[in-house]
Amino acid sequence: MSSDLLKAAYAVLFPAFGGLELDDAVSRFLRRGGVSILLGETRDEYLARSMSIERRRHETAEHFAAITRTATELAGVPIIVAVDQELGGIQRLHELVPALPNKDELHGLSSAQIEQRSFEVATAARALGVNLFLAPIVDVVTGANPWLEGRNLGTDAAEVARISCAFINGVQRGGVIATAKHFPGHCITERDPAIAEAEVPGPLELLEEGIEVFRKTIAAGVRAIMPGPAVVTAIDPQHSASTSPAVLALLRDTLGFGGLIISDDLDAVSISRGNSVAATAVASLVAGAHLLLLSSEAGLDEVAEAIVAAVEAGVLKAEVLLAAAQQVRNAALATA
Repeated sequence: MSSDLLKAAYAVLFPAFGGLELDDAVSRFLRRGGVSILLGETRDEYLARSMSIERRRHETAEHFAAITRTATELAGVPIIVAVDQELGGIQRLHELVPALPNKDELHGLSSAQIEQRSFEVATAARALGVNLFLAPIVDVVTGANPWLEGRNLGTDAAEVARISCAFINGVQRGGVIATAKHFPGHCITERDPAIAEAEVPGPLELLEEGIEVFRKTIAAGVRAIMPGPAVVTAIDPQHSASTSPAVLALLRDTLGFGGLIISDDLDAVSISRGNSVAATAVASLVAGAHLLLLSSEAGLDEVAEAIVAAVEAGVLKAEVLLAAAQQVRNAALATA
């Protein structure tokens, strides 16, 4: 097994964990070539759209700084340290950084005011060692969507784009990579893709407003985009957006996005669709993703080895894996 390929396989993995401690699996991952971690939240916090009282009481800036410093030392190179810090949704950094405007407040603020508030949050996050936000959510939700309820910015595509672009400009001016999600837009998703196979139904015309918002975020210079977890039937009725060559070709070739493509959670039922995490990781890379979000408990070593095995079997091209790994490393270096 080529050591370069194995290091590249670790480099494209993006493990998430809920606390601020590096367990043996994540520490080993960083020593073996991993360059990205997501400091996540519990399922209860995700559903509540709020960090627990206990977490807010006990987590400190020093805890964040310590874990980011230790993780970087283990990797021996600059790394991506990410959090969910959403407008109107989950804010992983709670009171450790200035508060983002709430949904009602956002619509009354000018773009310049949103940009400045976002810049202040990003600047504070950088001081903690965080350099990527999995935000903003730019889905224009026009129908049933229990998954994005309480997290989306509304039904007006122009307003969603205005707010999102101001957020992106402020965050990235503060030295943090912004991630527009969830491409190509999940206007209607009646089932929660974390726990059920979900789809965005209807014709391509139904997606056009949402895709236009992504087009505007790309024009604003967003550096990362996350495809979603649902099957978008008008584009690819067989694969989730995060594992769909057609969806990612639309993003890369039609919209001209050349930045970092981050899969949604490979552990989600709607993405894996009965396949193993390892097989889903390979499928996402083949489709065109660069960085693969998964649980730190998903078996990181086994997934990395399966990616290399896919290269050796001719399922995944070596140059695709190596290019994806370099894209991730470049993003980490750019924020160092």
